[in-house]
Amino acid sequence: MIWTIIGILLLAWIIGFLFEIAGGLIHILLIIALVVFIARMIRN
Repeated sequence: MIWTIIGILLLAWIIGFLFEIAGGLIHILLIIALVVFIARMIRN
C-alpha cells in the first residue's frame, strides 16, 4: 500500500515538473510521504 502511494506521488511530482502544475503542493506531499516511509521503516 505504501509503495503504491509513493509511486503515485513520484509520478505526480514528475508531471508537476514537466507541466509546472501545483509544484509546491506536490513537493510537500512527497516530503510527507518520505517522512512517513522512513518512520515506518524505523518502527519495523
